[in-house]
Amino acid sequence: MTTRLVATEDDRKILLKLIQRTKIPFTATIERGKARTWKQNRLSRLWVNEISEQLGDRTSEEIRGYCKLTMGVPILRAENELFCTKYDEIVKPLPYEQKLAIMQEPLDFPITRLMKTDQQSRYLDAIHKFFTEQGVVLTMPPDRY
Repeated sequence: MTTRLVATEDDRKILLKLIQRTKIPFTATIERGKARTWKQNRLSRLWVNEISEQLGDRTSEEIRGYCKLTMGVPILRAENELFCTKYDEIVKPLPYEQKLAIMQEPLDFPITRLMKTDQQSRYLDAIHKFFTEQGVVLTMPPDRY
């Protein structure tokens, strides 16, 4: 399977050449947006560590699982039809504690790694809003995430 980010007209031309050379039949999928950035991922990790340290009642992995479940899942369910269908079929019927557990290591159910940059930005905004309202002070990057 080939996955490519098409960000420029040159990228589009290269992709079109690849499609022309590919033997039929084949399946093509086009998604809008681009995958989350490493800066977004790094900021998310920094924040869960800061939240855990300041609240002191949960590990950073527990905070991460909570954020994925309560803030990330709603974003993906609303915007990714396949994710919504499978999540509702397999995960939604589980008790809250089991959902929370599968979001964390070692299972680490994929949520943020499925997000595009705009979804990850909204996810980070939700984390920031929720925890700063509880008095947690989070490091803000010099540029918007």
